[in-house]
Amino acid sequence: MSAELFILILLVITAVGFDFTNGFHDTGNAMATSIATGALKPKTAVALSAILNLVGGFLSVEVAVTVTTSVLKIQEKSGGLISGIDAQKAMFIIFAGLIGGILWNLLTWLLGLPSSSSHALFGGLIGAGLAAIGTSGINWDGLVVKVIIPALLSPLIAGAIAAIGTLGIYAISRRISADKQEKGFRWGQVATASLVSLAHGTGDAQKTMGVIALALIAHGSLSDAQIEAHGLPVWIIVLCAGAIALGTYIGGWRIIRTLGKGLVEIDAPQGMAAQASAAAIILTSSNLGMALSTTHVATGSIIGTGVGKPGSTVRWSVAGRMAAGWLITLPCAAAGGAISFYIGHLIGGAAGAIVIFLALVALASYIYYRAQQQKVGADNVNADWDENAKHGSEGTTSGKKSKVPTA
Repeated sequence: MSAELFILILLVITAVGFDFTNGFHDTGNAMATSIATGALKPKTAVALSAILNLVGGFLSVEVAVTVTTSVLKIQEKSGGLISGIDAQKAMFIIFAGLIGGILWNLLTWLLGLPSSSSHALFGGLIGAGLAAIGTSGINWDGLVVKVIIPALLSPLIAGAIAAIGTLGIYAISRRISADKQEKGFRWGQVATASLVSLAHGTGDAQKTMGVIALALIAHGSLSDAQIEAHGLPVWIIVLCAGAIALGTYIGGWRIIRTLGKGLVEIDAPQGMAAQASAAAIILTSSNLGMALSTTHVATGSIIGTGVGKPGSTVRWSVAGRMAAGWLITLPCAAAGGAISFYIGHLIGGAAGAIVIFLALVALASYIYYRAQQQKVGADNVNADWDENAKHGSEGTTSGKKSKVPTA
């Protein structure tokens, strides 16, 4: 087996690993409010979300095409790699970028911080690209139009739509008793949460498909012409859709808790408004090929419902920490991608790929170990939120005290 083929295989395995972390990192975007209001039981919610993420992965490839063309500039428009890099170097760039994205996903999951998996991936690729090629290796125009501008506008737009929707819902249903409101809107939440999960599959699963396609193009196993003529190879779609579905089923309970309990004490009408707003925006962006952050959209929508409901309180301190996390996601993931590239490329060949892959496994294992010291699961995800807790909050679930970390 050649070194290039070995690196490609490790790269694909790592890409599937990123897709898996994307699944459990972003489960809360679709299901946090439904779990918080009791519309769905926690394990039922993640199972439903997993199935719909799997289906969504087969519905669109527009975002996958965006990832292959709008972040890194390693291909000539006429075909082939740009001058100065060979197949091995190009694959190291992509490989290192994935490692940077995975490590940031895992770290923010440990902290219960709903950051963007999409931006973690893009940040990792940008950092590795800068380390390998310099500024000429980044497609700045595509990055600004397809990633940066949507990242800035999407939470604001989602928040505004959700706030207006929440105001409208409470105005229309003000003469209905609170019990009937909760019961009726919980059914609405099930429908809208399902739609968000489907939308998430049409967006986020595609990003990893695009990365694998880019790696195959760099290796010479695939070409832009083949993609245009026949679409992505079916095995890529099946692999990525399956990985994100499995990750979703695992349930990112730490982040579900932050979104469901940390921002707003949410009721069923608010949950439905938030999910409807998020689904509409995510589906629209996927259709336009914009690599939108579902986390930004979902968070903006939840905050919007807090603003839109009379008398509701938004925990702006939690929102502020989340916003700070969003701002540092790209540079932190980029640093991880750059460091990974330097180490792997310095050693070179299959040995370099093995070293950075083993480093990833070791760091991921340590983060998982730390997470088990203060575990969040289906049994305590809805524990009361204590804003004053520094390392964890004393929450009540089913009459028992449970120590649960906050973001």
